[in-house]
Amino acid sequence: MAAQALALLREVSRLEAPLEELRALQSLLQSVPLSELREQAAELRLGPLFSLLNENHREQTTLCVSILERLLQALEPVHVARNLRVDLQRGLTHPNDSVGRIVENSDAVTEILNNAELLKQIVYCIGGENLSVAKTAIKSLSRISLTQAGLEALFESNLLDDLKSVMKTNDIVRYRVYELIVEISSVSPESLNYCTTSGLVTQLLRELTGEDVLYLAQEGVIDQISNIIVGADADPFSSFYLPGFVKFFGNLAIMDSPQQICERYPIFVEKVFEMTESQDPTMIGIAVDTIGILGSNVEGKQVLQKTESWFSSLSRDPLELFRGISNQPFPELHCAALKVFTAIANQPWAQKLMFNSPGFVEYVLDRSVEHDKASKDAKYELVKALANSKTIAEIFGNPNYLRLRTYLSEGPYYVKPISTTAVEGAE
Repeated sequence: MAAQALALLREVSRLEAPLEELRALQSLLQSVPLSELREQAAELRLGPLFSLLNENHREQTTLCVSILERLLQALEPVHVARNLRVDLQRGLTHPNDSVGRIVENSDAVTEILNNAELLKQIVYCIGGENLSVAKTAIKSLSRISLTQAGLEALFESNLLDDLKSVMKTNDIVRYRVYELIVEISSVSPESLNYCTTSGLVTQLLRELTGEDVLYLAQEGVIDQISNIIVGADADPFSSFYLPGFVKFFGNLAIMDSPQQICERYPIFVEKVFEMTESQDPTMIGIAVDTIGILGSNVEGKQVLQKTESWFSSLSRDPLELFRGISNQPFPELHCAALKVFTAIANQPWAQKLMFNSPGFVEYVLDRSVEHDKASKDAKYELVKALANSKTIAEIFGNPNYLRLRTYLSEGPYYVKPISTTAVEGAE
């Protein structure tokens, strides 16, 4: 079937108006496995498809976008960024915003950083009318900014001027840029420093707080962000920046001192627990992730011990609340909730809650709940934290303690053998 697709692709490149061939190719590609297409990657010539992205032919453009989205998945991202530079730029500037989606899967950061014009086009995609394309651009720039070279490219070159120019498009686009800045700031103190030096954090804070902030030391920025979190409930735009700010506080607490950060900025702890009851899966995910991060070292566990009253006040049955979160159809939420349980698993008060919560011990020991590797690993970490606790045998009882030790010794991926009984005379 891949051979048929290649034949149609060659036919498309020879014709001026290959509408029928494009329809046939688009239909055929839905049934060709990606593995087969990857085997033929060297033969895929996509230039003609990019050339057919003609805004005067709506169906032709739609078909080409659909075909390109499929074929680009079969190519290595580095190959795409290196060999299709001009075509990618043409796609990003195409009047049909859906064309911009064809580049969203590129991980070839080094190649993209070497292409200043492509980076510029990605920046300007933030100002596009299509939200999905803008979100993709934000995601791409965030990924690029995870590297030192990426931070320098975005904040120490003409791209910073382009970013500030895009912000002038309208209020919505300006807040999209703020979303990008908050996302980058939340990664590390170094990233926050780049964002602060650019003046964009100062601009964001000035706009949100109504204050004329001439200079902000990093400590001052943190104080301002804390104040923003306090007023987030009254701000209709808070969904743009609140997840990133809370995530930043969580990372900052681990890198600095969980106890000092949580004591100095109590609104951070309050907001994290409040977000666990949100109707927005993104907010829930950030909250449970942050609690898991806080509990990942000794001092953080001590902070969580002091937050027993917070945890207990979340609902009548806080463990059931987090178990409900873990049962939502989002693997990342399932793993995040397991990490919360792991973070508090060595606390006697938490162990008592777990033991007294109906069905919770069985939930912990039930291997059938987890279906993917990440979930199995997260459950295993929870079992290990419980099994290695000095107080678990007394609180859970010896039979349950032995079951935890058995689970631990069998490993995260153990599958119970299915016993078969031979029946005499069976064929």
